[in-house]
Amino acid sequence: MNKTELITKLAKKTGLTQAKASQAVDAVFNAKKGIVAVELDAGHRVSIPGFGTFGSRKRSARQGRNPATGKAITIPARKYPTFKVGKTLKEKVSK
Repeated sequence: MNKTELITKLAKKTGLTQAKASQAVDAVFNAKKGIVAVELDAGHRVSIPGFGTFGSRKRSARQGRNPATGKAITIPARKYPTFKVGKTLKEKVSK
């Protein structure tokens, strides 16, 4: 399922117009200013009971190698997003 299909299904299921459903999906899932992205960037978790929890973790700086030259490089520290599936969703998918 892609974003367009998600919007169409949301509109049918809730009775919203396509435009309103698109706004709702963007408000939650937009990668730059959606609710989930903003909360993760602020260091908070987003927990949806039964579905799962979005979070972020920090990876510390480490040594690596440039595969083209073999030269040692320092890979900088960074934050990355995580998702832990909820029990209800895990059971639904595994059946």
